Amino acid sequence: MNVPSSFLRSRSGVLVAAALTLSACAVGPDYQAPKPATPAHFNSMQPDAGSAPLAAATNPDWWKSFNDPQLDSLIVRAIQGNLSLQQAVLRIAGARQQLNQARGAWAPSVSGNARFTRQQLGIKGELESEGVYDQLEQVGGETDLRPALDSLTKPVGLYQGSFDASWELDLWGKVRREVEVAGARQQQSVESRNDALVSLEAEVARAYLQLRGAQAITQTLQTQIDVAQQTLELTQSQQRNGLAPQTNVENARAQVNSLRAQLPQYQAQIHQAMNGLAVLTGRVPGALDAELMAAKPLPALPKAVPVGVPSELARRRPDVREAEASLHAATANIGVSVAQLFPSLSLTGQFGMRNSDASYLDNWSSHFYSFGPSVTIPVFQGGRLVSSVKLARAQQASAALGYRQTVLTALQDVENALVSYRSDQQQVEGLDDTVAALQSTFNLASDSYRQGLSTFIEALDAQRQLAQAQQQAEQARVQSSLDLVALYKALGGGWEGWQNVALPEYAVFGPAENPG
Repeated sequence: MNVPSSFLRSRSGVLVAAALTLSACAVGPDYQAPKPATPAHFNSMQPDAGSAPLAAATNPDWWKSFNDPQLDSLIVRAIQGNLSLQQAVLRIAGARQQLNQARGAWAPSVSGNARFTRQQLGIKGELESEGVYDQLEQVGGETDLRPALDSLTKPVGLYQGSFDASWELDLWGKVRREVEVAGARQQQSVESRNDALVSLEAEVARAYLQLRGAQAITQTLQTQIDVAQQTLELTQSQQRNGLAPQTNVENARAQVNSLRAQLPQYQAQIHQAMNGLAVLTGRVPGALDAELMAAKPLPALPKAVPVGVPSELARRRPDVREAEASLHAATANIGVSVAQLFPSLSLTGQFGMRNSDASYLDNWSSHFYSFGPSVTIPVFQGGRLVSSVKLARAQQASAALGYRQTVLTALQDVENALVSYRSDQQQVEGLDDTVAALQSTFNLASDSYRQGLSTFIEALDAQRQLAQAQQQAEQARVQSSLDLVALYKALGGGWEGWQNVALPEYAVFGPAENPG
C-alpha cells in the first residue's frame, strides 16, 4: 500500500505541533524566587569614629584594603593553584554535562545495529511429528518433495542491518522540569565553587596575617629580651661592686629566661603559617619559606569598612545563592514527579534490510519496517508514584526552610563579626594607651634604679608589666585583623571577579602526571 508523502508530512506536522503545544505547559509549581525578610540595617551598625563599618557597597577585592602587594600575590596564586578549588571547578563541568544529558531527552533517539545470526528452527521435527513424511510416502511424492523439505529444515544464516528510532513526546513537561532541575543543580555547583573561592581567599588572608602577627610578636619579644638582658648585665655589674644582692641578679636572669621561653611558640606559628600558605597555593610545605621568612610588619587596617545592607546578603553570599538554587531544583522536581502520574506517548520506528544472503542486503525487496505510536498508562504502581509526589513536596518544603536558615545564619555571621571587630578595635586602642603609660613608668623606674633612687623590684615589675602589655597589644592587633577577615568572609564578597575564570587542564594533574 502506497501512502502519499504529503499525507505523512501533514500528519507528522500536526502531531509535532500538538506535542509542542502540550509540552509548553508543564505540570507542577513554577519556581518563584524567595524574598527573605531582612532588617533594614545590621543591628551592630553604630556611628563611630575610627575604623567604623559603613553601609556602602562592599568591596569585591576586599583583601586589597590591607595595601599589601605580597598578600595580593598570594591570593592570586592560591586561586590558580589550589587543588580544592580545582575540584569545585570540575564539579561545575560535571553538572554542565548532566544538564546536556537532560536536554538530550527533548530529541529523538536513533540507533543503528548490524548482526548475523545462525538459526536452526527445528522444522523437521515439527514435520515428522505431524506425519508429513509418512503422508509423502503414501502419495508417492517422496522423491520430489522430501529433498525440498529437507533443505527448509537446515540451519539458516541471517544477515540484518537496521535503524531504530524512538521519541517520547513531552506532553506534561516532564523533560522540561528535568532540564530545569539540572540547570538549578548546575547553579548549585557554581555557587559551591564561589563559596570555596571566598573561603580560600579568607584562609590565605588569615594565614598571612597570622604569619606577620607572629613575626611582629617575635620582634617585640626580642626587643623585650634585649632590654631585660641589659637590666641583667647592669644588675650583675652592681652585684660585683657590692651594690646589689645576688637575688636581684637571679630575678633579672629569670625575667630574661621567661621572655626567651615564649619565643618557640611564635616561631612555630611562623613556620606553620608559611606551610599553610604553601599548601593553599598548591605547593609542598616549605616552598614559600624563602619568600616569606623575612619579617614584615602587620598590615594596617582600613579606617572604614563597607558592609552594605542586610538585603544584599541574599544576592551576594554564595551559600545563600546555593541554598536558593537547591530550592529551585526541589521545586522543579515536583513537576517531574507529578508528570509520572500521567500517560506517556512515544513514537517508535524501525527500518532495515534482512536476508540470508549478504549480497542481497542492498536489494529493496529485502527491506522491512515498522512504525507507530505507543501509549503507556500508569494503572497500578503500589502507591509509589503518589509517594514520589509527596516526597518531592516534602523535599521542597525542607529546601525552603534550609534557605531561610541559611539567610539567618548569614545575618548572624555578619553581626558576630561586626561585634568582634568593634570590640577588638576598642581593645587595641585601650592596650595601646596602656602600653604608652607603662612605657613611661618603665622608663622612670629604670632611670631611678640606675641612679639608686628606687629598688630593683620596682624596675623589674615595671618591665614585666610593660612586656605583658606589649604582647597583649600585638595579639589584640592580630586578632582584630583576623576579625576583619572574618567580617569580609561573612559578607560573602571576593568571588565576583573570578566566576568565569577557567583553570588550565594541567593544573589538575600536573605536567608530568597528565594522563592525556
